[in-house]
Formats: sequence, structure tokens, C-alpha cells
Amino acid sequence: MDVTYNINDLVHCIYTSAETNEFSHDDIIDLLEKARENNAKLDVSGILLYESGSFFQVLEGRHEVVTSLLEKIQKDDRHNHVVKVIYEHIENRDFSEWTMGYSDVTPDELRKVEGLNDFFRSNSSYMGLDKGRAKTLLKAFKDGQWRSSIN
Repeated sequence: MDVTYNINDLVHCIYTSAETNEFSHDDIIDLLEKARENNAKLDVSGILLYESGSFFQVLEGRHEVVTSLLEKIQKDDRHNHVVKVIYEHIENRDFSEWTMGYSDVTPDELRKVEGLNDFFRSNSSYMGLDKGRAKTLLKAFKDGQWRSSIN
């Protein structure tokens, strides 16, 4: 079902991707600094998770801006297999205090989340998360499970 969005509609986009080359800790810090600066200018908020060569990201903002940002990410040669898991209208931001929050939650911690434990028992990356599990992960962060560890 196609949904029509107004350019000013508040949306969130949840996507996963795989790195093309291994990211070091310094690479992640550099990525976060640039994303935070850019997102502040664009009024975009969200979180980024990185584990075992894969990314899970939530972007929140105006439809037009989030769509443009996702297109830029899809063309970024540091990512491949960019999969848009969820794209939908939201009433309020879940991560309004972060232009790009980051948490290095471990697979062991993810295995403890009801609804994710079966997935992370057999996988160590975010690739392959379906819509339901992505919502479960989003809810775990939204409800504060690791909120204090986001920086």
C-alpha cells in the first residue's frame, strides 16, 4: 500500500545496512560527528547502532528531508545492502534530544530483549531484521532499556 506524504509530515525511517569496509572506532566517531552536525542543520534526530559490520539507524524529521537523507545514504560507498525496514508517519519524535544518538549495545544485550532473543541467538548483525523486530528494538530504546547508554 502506497502512502502519500506531505513534505512537512513528520516521519521516521528505520533502515539497516552493511559496511563495505571495516569501520574502526575512530571511523564511527568521525561518522557520528559529521552526522550530528548535518542533522542539526536539517532538524533530523535519531539513533545509530553498529554491530558486526552492520548498521541499524532511525532517522526522524520532515518527510522531504528524511527521504533526501536516505537517498544520500543509499549512494554512500561506505554502505551496501541498504534496506528500508520501516518508513512511516509519526506524531512525535522518540529521539528528539539526539541529532544522532549512538549506543554500542552488544549482541548479548540484544539477546535479552523479548522478541529479539531468537533473532540475535542466530545472528550477530542487524541485517535481516524484519519490521516487527525493528519495532521491538525501537521500543526497547524508546522505553529506556539502553537510553542512558546513548551518547
